[in-house]
Amino acid sequence: MVGKVEVAGPGFLNVFLAPDWCADALKEILADGSAYGTSRAGEGKRMLLEFVSANPTGPLVIVNARAAAVGDALARILRAQGHEVVSQFYVNDAGNQFQALARSVDVRVRQALGEAAELPENSYPGEYLVELVASWLAADPEGTRALAALPEAERIECLGRKAVAEIEAGQRAVLEAYGTRFESWAHEQADVRTRGLPERALAELEAAGHTYEQDGALWFRSTTFGDDKDRVLRKSDGELTYFAVDIAFHHYDKFGRADWVINFLGPDHHGYIQRMRAAMEALGHPAERFDALVVQLVTLLRDGQPVRMSKRRGEFVLMEELLEEVGRDAARFTFLTRRHDSQLDFDLAVATRQSADNPVFYVQYAHARVTSLFRTAAEQQVTVPPWDEVDFRPLTLPEEQTIIKRLLQYPSLVAGAARAREPHRVAYYLSELAGLYHPYYKSRRVITEDRELTLARLGLAAAVGQVVRNGLDLLGVAAPESM
Repeated sequence: MVGKVEVAGPGFLNVFLAPDWCADALKEILADGSAYGTSRAGEGKRMLLEFVSANPTGPLVIVNARAAAVGDALARILRAQGHEVVSQFYVNDAGNQFQALARSVDVRVRQALGEAAELPENSYPGEYLVELVASWLAADPEGTRALAALPEAERIECLGRKAVAEIEAGQRAVLEAYGTRFESWAHEQADVRTRGLPERALAELEAAGHTYEQDGALWFRSTTFGDDKDRVLRKSDGELTYFAVDIAFHHYDKFGRADWVINFLGPDHHGYIQRMRAAMEALGHPAERFDALVVQLVTLLRDGQPVRMSKRRGEFVLMEELLEEVGRDAARFTFLTRRHDSQLDFDLAVATRQSADNPVFYVQYAHARVTSLFRTAAEQQVTVPPWDEVDFRPLTLPEEQTIIKRLLQYPSLVAGAARAREPHRVAYYLSELAGLYHPYYKSRRVITEDRELTLARLGLAAAVGQVVRNGLDLLGVAAPESM
């Protein structure tokens, strides 16, 4: 395994891998195939990832697309390391935001039926609700009029539930087109509030002495567990806070099904992490088993200039519009070219360009080049034996050895991405690997008069193609055979 060892100053040694050992290690990559880079390190560990979880008050937007790319890639990476993973979308269909949506829809229905109704304060003015109501009237005019004729409280509740169901269906359809599937869709109303989980959680906290009454409200002593201030659980008017509902959902639902819980949060939710850890610790869960990843905002550009695409919501860019413009692969890969907690500039012009400037094109093209090599080999009637019968020792060039060593780092790279919860590491790695392979492909002939060298170089190409394919699969991105 070791070619040579050199003294490199006081206290240091440089260890050089033997070229023959490196070359022969290609057989392991080729033998493992699609399993190369996987492990059983996480076997027996149950993990629940909640991501996207956009409020059902409107269509998904571009920051939701980023969260979906990061969350789905992390779930795939964790599964590749043997973890039992459940990805979950939580639908916040109760509380003030639901009421605001329901009242907004009620006004839009009455407006569509000719009434001079005005939107209340804190409502949703988006044009998408006008379109939603118009579709109801077109599909079922009598049913919509019947709903509008109900008593006010019943009418608002029914219209709100109908709107949530349709908006959620639209969100599901966009996520499906994006290649993101959730094993679990949980609803605040049906899965938490109706089951009385918040009241049970508050009773547990009170029984353990972790709450107190002040100014008519019920407070959680979260400072006991490292939070910067205590938190309200039940307001003086008897209404539960969102925090209290979330505590119950995490305690009974998430930790009832998993040993580790990871939430994806927006950039304005930093304070949420410590208070939820405090609550979980108070209820008997190790604080370190609740984690949260903050997904930063996205700035949309076209050739470096800010752009707005949405005609339906002027201040937001819709996820479906992004998919229409750049496609699933370019969107997902671009979102993974930066750490999730760093702001991202997404340039539409770059994402649709078929050049080395486009990171997904650059990586996918490496795979396409490998498959084209094997088509050429077949056309030239090059017979390729099983890889374990091929002698890879002719791969002695420095660039060949560099590529092989990078390929051999892939399993530890994936394992590190899983441990650190950083799927962008895989995208970085694939870009670097493509950056090594493209110049080699251009400068070195693979199919030559020397059969041994030809087979060895074809094997190297096959290993590159396999690793690129495996890595892209972890990111939910296709590996095309021609481009």
